[in-house]
Amino acid sequence: MAIESDLRARMEAIAARYPHRLTALIPVLYMVQKEYGYVTKAGMELAADVLGTTPAYVDSVASFYTMLYRQPVGKYVLQVCKTLPCALMGANEVIAYLQEKLGIKPGETTSDRQFTLETVECLAACHVAPLMMVNDVYKVCLDRAKLDAILDECRHGSTPNPDEIYRSA
Repeated sequence: MAIESDLRARMEAIAARYPHRLTALIPVLYMVQKEYGYVTKAGMELAADVLGTTPAYVDSVASFYTMLYRQPVGKYVLQVCKTLPCALMGANEVIAYLQEKLGIKPGETTSDRQFTLETVECLAACHVAPLMMVNDVYKVCLDRAKLDAILDECRHGSTPNPDEIYRSA
């Protein structure tokens, strides 16, 4: 299969950068996730073959890290910080509003596969709470209007632009 052949070549290129091939496992799993939208069984088997380890070991690593998805997720993964500083600044209201707007609970994906809602521990930007990440992009100082704008941006196919998190909002 052409996709697998190309993916194998890219995995080999990543592994070649490391003195010990197995050290490339996380970047290789990210590559699988980027290719398929989540870490597939076939992708883990290919990674094991390329890196010279067992599928069981690859599976154990993939299941440990929460940023590696083991099942399909939406095009936009909304990760809302729920730790105490964010909770005090309104994270629970953000989560409730997103649940209402999207019709899903944390851990679920919308039926159109556009959004997956997750709650996560500390995103390391308490000074701009409440906040979330949309895929890998920080969205900070959230309120209902900002959430509506973010959801509209995503629904229209835009890639969210990062907020400047190191200035007062």
